[in-house]
Amino acid sequence: MGRQYQVGVYYFPNYHVDSRNEAVHGKGWTEWELVKRGEPKFPGHQQPKVPLWGYEDESDPTVFAKKIDAAADHGINHFIFDWYHYENGPFLNGCLDRGYLNAPNNDRLKFCLMWANHAWQDIHPAKANQEPKLLYPGEVGPDAFDRISSMIVEKYFKHPSYWAIDGCPYFSIYDLTSLIRGLGGLEQAHQAMQAFREKVKAAGFPDLHLNAVIFGNVVLPSEEVIENHADVLSAIGFDSGTSYVWVHHGGLEHYPTTDYKVTEECYFQYCKTAGEKIGLPYYPNITMGWDSSPRTCQSDIYSNIGYPFTPMIIGNTPQAFKQALQRVKSFIDEQCSHNILNINSWNEWTEGSYIEPDAVNGMAYLEAVKEVFG
Repeated sequence: MGRQYQVGVYYFPNYHVDSRNEAVHGKGWTEWELVKRGEPKFPGHQQPKVPLWGYEDESDPTVFAKKIDAAADHGINHFIFDWYHYENGPFLNGCLDRGYLNAPNNDRLKFCLMWANHAWQDIHPAKANQEPKLLYPGEVGPDAFDRISSMIVEKYFKHPSYWAIDGCPYFSIYDLTSLIRGLGGLEQAHQAMQAFREKVKAAGFPDLHLNAVIFGNVVLPSEEVIENHADVLSAIGFDSGTSYVWVHHGGLEHYPTTDYKVTEECYFQYCKTAGEKIGLPYYPNITMGWDSSPRTCQSDIYSNIGYPFTPMIIGNTPQAFKQALQRVKSFIDEQCSHNILNINSWNEWTEGSYIEPDAVNGMAYLEAVKEVFG
């Protein structure tokens, strides 16, 4: 038997009804409403994207069971849920808590959390040349984090399907600057993570595996770039780093479209030395595409003015995606002591980066994963 790989896929849970969304957008709203209303911005631009399975409710265990089977059948080992919990409580948690956790087959696919602790702004959709309203600040204070981390250990880490590395539950954090500001500084962040580790050990695990999402370019309006990642990660006590999406490392220089190969090359130039730069194991990322135009007000003029009015990736065919998967597999074989990678993403429909089946390509992106890693 050849080498086994641990293939994770990010999962964005905004396709079920949440009371916070209803308060802003109206009763029954989900991000499917933006997917349905996507319009072409230039000749040949393929919008709207249409899900092959329809506009399903991901918080329904039966619906989620279908996703689990499709992922597991095509060489995917775990979902990395974008997990939202603010100072004043959870957001978008119904998908995981009601959908995945109640799916009868969740033993087929592991899960873990990436704390999406960035500010949530009113960009669903965004207006051109208008500062988005801040809805939920990303910063979480020490007392709230203490409560949140205790809940994470009890509710999620102890679940038999939670993904662990060498027995240590994997927990990823998206926004380092938000983390540090909320907790009061680098030293306070270190203390909070040490307390988190002690809770994990007290629950019977060897330790916590703390992962950081790294980026050199901002995407969301609230993001800030950290220049000295190695120093910051060391000071807080992280165990590894990874990426969420290729465009966090550049590669969208041409407007309105940039070829997939250009962005791929930009990412792999970064990837070559990422581990050295952060001083930790680095888990590489494969991105399926990029097109955030459905998150813009469709009647506004689409120009290159910043997220979500950004250039789009073209040429991201299933074959091009498969070649990128093969490239990351070779990178792991040649340069990594680990076998871990992640994919963006299962269902970032309004950012144009999804491998969930659609009406144009069917299961082709999933088949590419299976052919390379299955």
